[in-house]
Parts: sequence; structure tokens; C-alpha cells
Amino acid sequence: MVLRPFSQADLDRRKIVGVNEETVTNVSSNDFPGHWPGEDHSWNLDQFQKLNPSQNLRIKIHTQPNRYEITFSVVGIDASIANAFRRILLAEIPSIAVENCLIFNNTSIVQDEIICQRVGLIPMRGPNHWFDQMTWKQRGTDEHPEGPTTDYNTLVLKLKVKCTKNEAAAKGELDPTKLYHNAHVYARDITFHPMGRQISIFDGAVVEPTTPDVLIAKLRPGQEIDMDMHCVKGIGADHAKFSPVATASYRLLPTIDIQHPIVGKDAEKFRTCFPPGVIGLENVTAADAFKDKKLKDLVGMKRAVVKDTMRDTVSRECLRYDEFKDKVKLGRVRDHFIFSVESTGQFDGDELFLESVKLLKLKCKRMKRALAKLDS
Repeated sequence: MVLRPFSQADLDRRKIVGVNEETVTNVSSNDFPGHWPGEDHSWNLDQFQKLNPSQNLRIKIHTQPNRYEITFSVVGIDASIANAFRRILLAEIPSIAVENCLIFNNTSIVQDEIICQRVGLIPMRGPNHWFDQMTWKQRGTDEHPEGPTTDYNTLVLKLKVKCTKNEAAAKGELDPTKLYHNAHVYARDITFHPMGRQISIFDGAVVEPTTPDVLIAKLRPGQEIDMDMHCVKGIGADHAKFSPVATASYRLLPTIDIQHPIVGKDAEKFRTCFPPGVIGLENVTAADAFKDKKLKDLVGMKRAVVKDTMRDTVSRECLRYDEFKDKVKLGRVRDHFIFSVESTGQFDGDELFLESVKLLKLKCKRMKRALAKLDS
């Protein structure tokens, strides 16, 4: 078969998902062998390594406002791979959470099971060097519901708070936080108590709530909460409390192709159809008119130009107006995924994606071993 040559422009055009007024077109991937007559799109490792970086797999970090949040792009992969990363981030990267609660005294108005549920959903964080050494705890049996507990698989936290009257409170004071000591029980009141070999391994480091201001209960004088909590290692597929991310999502990079000049008042109106920062206004210069013959008679007028498509939400607002329908084309780049990841605290935001890559590689190795056994 004679292979028909294809340009990079052809490939880029095929990657655009068309976003129309009421429909979406060109959704499915088509860069696989046999789809385009006379073209070979079979994947080859040597060819992949020789490709120009602009044609290869690319990862770019856009924003990282703090250690737990990150926005980045992964370009050059299929939707199935991007979704695999997302699902691994949500459900398969292990973290720690409270699994068992031992309540010795609870005289607050909050029932025991509600307090247990609240502390179980509080995100925890600890030193990663211990987390890597921590073993998985076996499930309990009918005779021993909690299962075998050791300093290898369990971290002990305690919550012991008693509310007392503040004798130094001002007369007529109505604020309970000033009238009483420990009127509110927060996540920061949870303390870590290393056991056995944990004392030397942690060496002063602690396991603590990621968000210390989570309210657990409200107390009044005479009321008390005294309980132990056992943290174990788990994954989000077992329970959402073990998920290491508060959110992990992706979207495709939007594209805005202005095919005919939009000038004057129409340009102002066109800009309002998009979120701030997506569309800008620029004066048409003689140099612009020389490059684009469509601007020949528009020198000096304000025209709409695309500034930052990443800010666009693809609302299709501009397609509601007849004056813009034939002048602009909206779309998304099929292989450009913009990820937004927010960690719950055990890992930094950028570490989470690397962990998902490690797990996906591990899954691939398991699959290769399974296939090798079938061949043998």
C-alpha cells in the first residue's frame, strides 16, 4: 500500500472537536491504523522518541497557587489514558483515614456514631517516608471485627476534651467561646500518639488533620468527649474518605477560530459573549491589513482577537446571535487535557499526578505478566 503523506496542519485540524449551536461533531479519535486510506498511523516507539517536542507527549504546569492545588495540561494522549489518570487519582492512590473509633466517654449531644462519622471524614496528613513503610491492615472477622492491629499498620489518634466554665469571663458575656473553655471541639484538638517503632521512625513528626478548623461538636460545662481513633491505609475505591484528592477533573482545551473580522460595536458585543480575558480588542494596523486582505478597509477600527482560550467555558453564547454564526467556529482540541487537581493533604498536588503515572505503569506490567502466562 502506498502511504499518502500528511502534514502537521492536517493532523491538527483532525484533532478539533466541532462545537456547534446545538450539536458536537468529530468527537471520536481517528488517528489509528486503517481509518484514513493510504495513511499509516500505527504507533511506534522509535518514531515516538524521534518526534519534535511540539508533536510529542507534553506536560505543562499552568497554576499552582499552593502546595495542594495544581492546574496542568497533558497534550498528546488519548481520552482513555487521560481518564485512566483521573480514575487512579480518585480511587487507587492510597492514603490514611480514621477507620475505627473507641469511645470511652461522650456526654455531648452528638451521638457516638455521628462523631465517629465526622472524624472519619476529616482528611489526615503525615510524613510520606512512614506512609511508604506502612502495611495494609487485614479486614476483621466476626470474632475480631477490628482485625490485627500493630504499629506497622495502625496509627493511634486521641481526642480528649472537657468543657468547663470560664471564671474570668466578663459579666453579661454571651459568646460561648468566651464563657466556657473548650466550648467548640475542632479537628485541631485531635492528637497523635506514636506507638512502638513509630516513636523512632516519626522522630517528632506528627499525623494531623489537613484542615484544623473542622468543627466536630459543641460542648457545655460538664460535657466531655474521650475517644481513641485508629488510622489505617486505604484507597478511594473502598471508601471516599481514603481518596487523596478533593477533586480531580479534566477538560479539553477550547478553540475559537474567528474566520471573518469582527469590528466596531460587534467586537464589543462579541467580547461580552465570553468570560473576561478570553477575547480582547485591538486596533487594526496597516501591518495587519498587509498580512490579511480581509482587513484592507478596516485600518484604525477595533477588532475582536482571541487572547486566552483556556479561560473559555464553551458556553456557545456567541452562536445565539446571527451576526456571529458565520464569522466564528468553536471547538475543543481532542488530545489537549487540562487537569485540575486538589489534594486533601497527604500528597502535594504535583506529587499526585506522578503517583498516578507510577500506578498506571504498574498496571501495565501486571497486564504484560498476565499475557506472558497466557502465551506460555
